[in-house]
This record gives sequence, structure tokens and C-alpha cells, in this order.
Amino acid sequence: FPGLPLLLGGRSAGARVACRSAAASAADAVVALSFPLHPPGRPEASRAPELLGAGCPVLVLQGERDPFGSPAEVVAAVGTQPAYRIVTVPGCAHELKPAKRAAFGAADVAALLLREVASLLP
Repeated sequence: FPGLPLLLGGRSAGARVACRSAAASAADAVVALSFPLHPPGRPEASRAPELLGAGCPVLVLQGERDPFGSPAEVVAAVGTQPAYRIVTVPGCAHELKPAKRAAFGAADVAALLLREVASLLP
């Protein structure tokens, strides 16, 4: 599809693959849902190099209670690099699924994702 931007994306392990594949595929951006920054309880086993190696803008949607890396941990991993946008998904953990009685529901998560992805496009 000539002329259209190429976005790679995935959730969890798929987000890692998207980041690792972005440069080789000349992606315009990566959408990383629940990037597993480290195994739960093992922040010393950081996967930040994969996240930082994308070579293009990266949007990370991270659940505020994600045991694989909180939004704050992801922000700390990418530092002040302007190509990275980290968005916290309220009330969610790694699966990005809100609790049944949460004020921020599934439709809100979908709307947040659409709005943020649209912000990547020219």
C-alpha cells in the first residue's frame, strides 16, 4: 500500500517482536500494548534494549498495575527520548482488561487506543 504509513504492533510478547522488527521493516511507528519490560518481580532482567531499538516512534499503552513493568518503569526506561509516548491505562494490569465494575471500561480502553494510534498518523 504505497503512500500509507506502516505501523507495527502487538501485545506483550508481540510488542517485543514489533519493536525488534520495526527497523528491518522500515516501520513508521510501533504500537506496543503491555510491553513486558521485565518478568514479574525481576526488574533487573530488563528488556529495555528491545523497546529502545525500534528506530521509530513508539506508542506504549501500559496498564497502571502491570507486573511486567509499570508505566513509571517504562517511562524511566525510555528516559527523555521524544520518540516514545507512554500512556497509562487506568485500572488495568498486563491484560489491559478493566475490572467488571471499573469506572474505566472496555469501551474506554478501545477509545483510548484509537485516539492514541490516530495521533501517530500524519
